[in-house]
Amino acid sequence: MDSNAFAIMTTEKLTYDLTWTGIKAGEAALELQDNGEFIDIISRANSSKWVSVFYHVEDLIVSTLKKNNENDRKFPGLPYRYRVKLKEGKHRRDKEVIFDQSAKKITYINHLKKEEAIFDMKGFLLDPLSSFYYVRKLPLEVGQSVYVDVFDNKKIYQIEVQILKKESIKTPLGSFSTILIKPIMKTEGIFDRKGDILIWLTDDEKRIPVQLKTKIAVGHINAILVSYKP
Repeated sequence: MDSNAFAIMTTEKLTYDLTWTGIKAGEAALELQDNGEFIDIISRANSSKWVSVFYHVEDLIVSTLKKNNENDRKFPGLPYRYRVKLKEGKHRRDKEVIFDQSAKKITYINHLKKEEAIFDMKGFLLDPLSSFYYVRKLPLEVGQSVYVDVFDNKKIYQIEVQILKKESIKTPLGSFSTILIKPIMKTEGIFDRKGDILIWLTDDEKRIPVQLKTKIAVGHINAILVSYKP
């Protein structure tokens, strides 16, 4: 791929309506912030008031990347810290992963269980959230898959992202030509998934995720893009 492909990454904020069986169930946001030496990728999800009565959701995931040397454009930053704080019904998560790039070590901390462990860093690794931004900049050919090595849940594993098809879809922001992808992964966030997650990316240089769909315990959750601020 073009060595400068990742240079086009820019700050952005994407806001989504979360719907369940066609009814608005909450809101979610993805935001990329340039903070000088660091890049923060922030994912938030919150249930609406009526859903919170029986299933309260308050999720926050932050991936912090430390910027690379300007001559290294494999990715604009290397994982520095990954923090997950989830509240989904009775389900709770509060964990932190610290990437020591110089020592090639990863520290995993479970703040709820007061657990800490250290692992060896092998090769080029990302966390689950930054891996999504990485995939957005890769060449995506229908019928093929791309692969990303990720550290999560105290282990290193490979995410396969299947590129299913090209499709035109309509959203509140208009009609888009999209590429439909399906990540095969086991990670936390935006509701407790019980099946595949499907993501529609705009079929252009920006690869904006305009729609996401995933199965949960009862029915499906759809995330529809309602605001995009570059």
